[in-house]
Amino acid sequence: MARSWNKAAVVLCMDVGLAMSNSFPGEESPFELAKKVITMFVQRQVFAENKDEVALVLFGTDGTENALAGEDQYQNITVHRHLMHPDFDLLEDIESKIQPGSQQADFLDALIVCMDLIQKETLGKKFEKRHIEVFTDLSSPFSRDQLDIIIDNLKKSGMSLQFFLPFPIVKKGGTGDRGDGSLLLDDHGPSFPPKGITEQQKEGIQMVKKVMMSLEGEDGLEEIYSFSESLRQLCVFKKTERRSMPWSCQLTIGSNLSIKIVAYKSITQEKVKKSWTVVDARTLKKEDIQKETVYCLNDDDETEVSKEDTIQGFRYGSDIIPFSKVDEEQMKYRSEGKCFSVLGFCRSSQVHMKYFMGNQVLKVFAAKDDEAAAVALSSLIHALDELDMVAVVRYAYDQRTNPQVGVAFPLIKDTYECLAYIQLPFMEDLRQYMFSSLKNNRKCTPTEAQLSAVDALIDSMSLVQKDEEEGTIEDLFPTSKIPNPQFQRLFQCLLHRALHPQEPLPPIQQHILSMLDPPTEVTAKGQVPVSKIKTLFPLTEVIKKKNQVTGQDLFQDNHEEGPTCKRLKTEEEEARFSVSSLAEGTVTCVGSVNPADNFRVLVRQKKASFEEASHQLINHIEQFLDTNETLYFMKSMDCIKAFREEAIQFSEEQRFNNFLKALREKVEIKQLNHFWEIVVHDGVTLITKDEAPGSSVTTEEAKKFLAPKENANTDTAAAFEEGGDVDDLLELI
Repeated sequence: MARSWNKAAVVLCMDVGLAMSNSFPGEESPFELAKKVITMFVQRQVFAENKDEVALVLFGTDGTENALAGEDQYQNITVHRHLMHPDFDLLEDIESKIQPGSQQADFLDALIVCMDLIQKETLGKKFEKRHIEVFTDLSSPFSRDQLDIIIDNLKKSGMSLQFFLPFPIVKKGGTGDRGDGSLLLDDHGPSFPPKGITEQQKEGIQMVKKVMMSLEGEDGLEEIYSFSESLRQLCVFKKTERRSMPWSCQLTIGSNLSIKIVAYKSITQEKVKKSWTVVDARTLKKEDIQKETVYCLNDDDETEVSKEDTIQGFRYGSDIIPFSKVDEEQMKYRSEGKCFSVLGFCRSSQVHMKYFMGNQVLKVFAAKDDEAAAVALSSLIHALDELDMVAVVRYAYDQRTNPQVGVAFPLIKDTYECLAYIQLPFMEDLRQYMFSSLKNNRKCTPTEAQLSAVDALIDSMSLVQKDEEEGTIEDLFPTSKIPNPQFQRLFQCLLHRALHPQEPLPPIQQHILSMLDPPTEVTAKGQVPVSKIKTLFPLTEVIKKKNQVTGQDLFQDNHEEGPTCKRLKTEEEEARFSVSSLAEGTVTCVGSVNPADNFRVLVRQKKASFEEASHQLINHIEQFLDTNETLYFMKSMDCIKAFREEAIQFSEEQRFNNFLKALREKVEIKQLNHFWEIVVHDGVTLITKDEAPGSSVTTEEAKKFLAPKENANTDTAAAFEEGGDVDDLLELI
C-alpha cells in the first residue's frame, strides 16, 4: 500500500453497498473480505508507529455525510473518519460500527469525495505521498461524465490510486514489483472469476483499467489487486519504523589529519519501545493508583527513616560499602566528548569474527557537501581495501558515554562506499573457559564411516546454495526478510486484548510458526544423511539398576574413634558427598567442573588409587592458577582443601605436605602473591602430627610455613622453566 519510509496521507474508500453483502454458499462476502484487508492494513500502521495519517470514506451508506453533498449529488457517501494517525479506536470502528448498507453509490463520485478530502486536509502539511485506496466489487452503476476531470486532477495533484477487488484481473507484462514500497501482488488467478460476474462488473473492470492505464500506462494495471492476495501479503505486522539519525564527528589520524564524517546506524538490536504501565484493574486509569514509598531500618521494630537519611550501598562479601551520589559522580569516567580517532591499522585477518561485540554496526560516510572530506575518506577506504587492512578506532558517542575500541572495515558497493564500524572487546570482556578433552576418551572414538556421515549431515544443513554455472549464491533462509516472531506475537496479543478485553489470548498464528521452519531444500537434502546417522549411531535403551540407598547408608558413622566434633564433621561430609554422587552419576575421573567433589568420590569409592586421583587434581589446580584470575583461585582453594581433608582420612599426609611445599615454590616463582594471600587467610597449611600420626610436622613448623619466606630456593626455580610446570611439580611431590 502506501510507502513505509515517508510520511503519507492515505484515504481508505470502502464500498458498503447492498451488492457487497452477496456471496455464494460457503464463501465470505466481498464486504467481509474488504473489512479484513482494511483491518490488517490499519493494524500494521498502528504498530509501525510511523507518522502516516489515515482517513476512512464509506460509499453505499444509508445516510450522507460529506463536504460535496448536494441535492442530487454525492449521495450515500459518508466520511467516517478524517485524516489522523491510526489508532485502536479506528480498529474498533471497523470491527463493530461499519455495517453493510442498503443503498448503492457511484464509486467515481466516492473517488471525487476522497480527492476533495485529501486535498483540503493536507493543505499546509508536509506529506511525501498522498494516496487513495478503493475497495469495491464494482456492482454499482457509475457515471462517466467527470472521468476526464478525475484523471486530470489525479495527475496534477500527484495522488496515487489503487483498486482492491474480490476477483483478480489480467495483468499483462510484469510481476507487480515497482520497487516503491507499495503492496505488490503477483496475479495467479484467471482473468475473471469462473462464476457469478455480472455485466455491470465487467463494465466496471473496463472502467478501472482505463483509469489506471491513463494514470500510469501499462504499469497502472499492477495497482489493481485481489482481496485474497492482499490478505496473504498483510498477514504479517509491519516492522516498527526507525529513521537513522546522523552522527557528525571528525575522523582523526594522528594529530595532523582530520576528516569530517557522518555515521548512521546500519544494524542495531530492536527492542519493544513501549513499556508496561501499571493501571487500576477496575478503572484502567493510571491516575487511580497512588504509590507510597517508606524506608525502614532492618531491625526488629522496622524503624522508619526519611529518604534524606539514606544512601546507596554495595554489598562486598558480608560488608556493605556506602557509596554516595558524590562518590558516584567522581567515579565516572570523563571523556573529552565525541570521538572517532584511528589508533592504528592491522591486517583484516587478525580481527576474528569471534571478537565482534556490541549491539550495532555503524556506516561512516564523508560529511554532506564536503568535497575535500569525500576525497580524503574515499582514499582511505580504497587504501584499506587494496592492502586488505582495517583501522582500529577509538569511538565515543559523546561526553556522557564511555569510549569504545572498535574496528572499521572498508565497504565498497556499486552505489556507495563507506567504513563499517564494529565494537571490539576489552580484556575484561573476554572469557576463558576450560573443557576436558574429547580425544582422550577411547570408548567414544568415532570410525571413518561415522565421521563422513556427520560431515555429510553438516553439509546438507547449509543455508546457502551455490550455483556453480552462474557463479551466484542464494540465501535459503534470508533472516533480514523474516520479521521478529517476538514482535509478531506481541502485536497479535495486544491487538486481540484491545478489541476483545474479556476473551483469552489467541494461539500463535500458523504463519508465525512457519517462518521458523527450515527451508524445504534443507529438509530434503538432510533425509539421507540423517538415515545414515541413525544406522551408524544406534541408540539402545540402557536400564540402570539403582541400589536402594537408605538414610542409614547416607548418614552412618564410619569413624567411631576420634573426638566428637571431628566425627560429626565427617558424618556431614559423608552425607553431602554421598548425596552429591547419587545426583551427579558415575564419576570416573577428576573433571574441571567440580574437581573437588570428583576427587572425594574417586578416593572414597576407591574407583582410583589415591596417587592417581591426586595427580589428576593437581593438574587441574595447575591449570586454574595459570589463568591468574580470582575466580579460579577460589576453585583451586576448594581443591586444596579437599586434598588436605582426604589425605588425613587416608593417611596420605606426606603426599599432601610435599605437594603444598612444591606449590609454594611455584607461587613464588610465578609471583602469584594474591593467591598465596588467600591460602594464608584460609589457614591452609601443612598437616601436623597432631592431625595425623604419620606426619612429622609440628604445629610450630606448620605456622612458620605460612610466614613470608626470605630466600627463594634457586634449585627449585630452575625446575619451573617454561614447558615443565605440571610434570616438575608432580616430581617434587
